[in-house]
Amino acid sequence: MFDIFKKNKIEKKNDDSIYVNIGALLIHVAKIDENYTEKEKEIIKKTLLELGLNETNLDDIFIKSEAIEKNSNQILEFTKEVKNKDESFKIKIVEALWKIIYADKVSDIYEMSLMRRLTGLLYLDTKIVGDIKNKIKNASKK
Repeated sequence: MFDIFKKNKIEKKNDDSIYVNIGALLIHVAKIDENYTEKEKEIIKKTLLELGLNETNLDDIFIKSEAIEKNSNQILEFTKEVKNKDESFKIKIVEALWKIIYADKVSDIYEMSLMRRLTGLLYLDTKIVGDIKNKIKNASKK
């Protein structure tokens, strides 16, 4: 009887749900300024691949991520799997978030507020997130 629960847990670990959630999180940040661009979509796709998603699954995962983000009104569900990952994994996501925010060379109060919330939800030090922000901001000016 309990083998059923173990099997479902193993199957869940082998699926791409974490990539769907990360994609939805990145899409949410891209849409917050109401200017969701192709450049931002490319950053999201590149990030998913860098985090280990198989390229053959990329389009399917991206479509699922867009659908989940569209039908959700909170970011908590997008971060729950990520917060338990190691710091280097979370830093890659934060770098992508800042790249998305600065894709249009500016950030607004909604994007800044969201990043403060995400820093807490991902259990990251604010100094690390600030350093990443400055690095990406300076690179976007070039």
